[in-house]
Amino acid sequence: MKIIEVITDAGDSDTLVGIAEQHEINDRWVNLDSNTQRCVVRMLVSDDKRQKVLDALQKIIATNENAHVLVIPVDAVLAREPKHEEEKKKTIPASVTREELYKEIEQNARLDSTYLLLVTLSTIVVSIGLLQDNVAVVIAAMVIAPLLGPNLALAFSTSLGDAELLWRSLKTLLSGLGLALGLSVIIGMLWPHAFDSHEVISRTEVGMESVVLALASGAAAVISITTGLSGVLVGVMVAIALLPPTAVLGLTLGAEHYSQAAGAGLLLAVNIVCLNLAAKLVFLSRGVKPRTWLEQRKARQSTATYIIFWLVSLLILVFAIYLREHLR
Repeated sequence: MKIIEVITDAGDSDTLVGIAEQHEINDRWVNLDSNTQRCVVRMLVSDDKRQKVLDALQKIIATNENAHVLVIPVDAVLAREPKHEEEKKKTIPASVTREELYKEIEQNARLDSTYLLLVTLSTIVVSIGLLQDNVAVVIAAMVIAPLLGPNLALAFSTSLGDAELLWRSLKTLLSGLGLALGLSVIIGMLWPHAFDSHEVISRTEVGMESVVLALASGAAAVISITTGLSGVLVGVMVAIALLPPTAVLGLTLGAEHYSQAAGAGLLLAVNIVCLNLAAKLVFLSRGVKPRTWLEQRKARQSTATYIIFWLVSLLILVFAIYLREHLR
């Protein structure tokens, strides 16, 4: 349950009240300011109605540049709901609206100085942890690294048919991976010892279990954000971390250990492909789609292309894993 607040011209107040009545929202407040000819309408909206209400309100925003819609979280509700309402909620999974998802996912896919600094620091931390065989340090770097966000944004952008978000996400992902790879190559060139730690070796081995783990983790990531349980993402970051195999790839390339580098590169590719494929399929199953018919048509086209691309990539990687295991 959240509060939807609409700030718009006073002439829209009757329309807003009509929307509230249409969706059976009894808890609403209307505040009119005769001096500014503006109005503020607040509605207490349940989770199952929030997306429909926001879709209806967007028609007002589209024709009025001075209109604003705010979604305000409700920390607690003291009035206990009737028993039949509680039973009804048990059959409806908790969900986050399209607009709330966009805000959270888009801000985690921005290419800015903070993102690059976090990638730089996490690469240094994970490289030290890998080379010293320190599991705790490696896990810490997994949580710091912001590489999960751009991948989720890639899958989300095709669900909405948003080409601008897709290209921004791709640029952010490639910049982060390129920066991490470059730094780890330099560290690998300067490191004087052998790369025989368990943490390094484990990131150069890839099998079918790696594919299953990456698919399950990618699905868990999207389920966590679409249900509002974003705290689960910390566990996902550890389960399907992209930074350690990227760092191992760079370290081994810098030290000219090409056989190990091939394994790390294959593991990194498996994680990226499976994460994007699983995320896309879960977004699709959760019914994440644009509001208008034209946008939905564009999204269906991009979705089909996206899924086919990642499926073909996964089949190629599975074949590569099979060849690698049988050539040993």
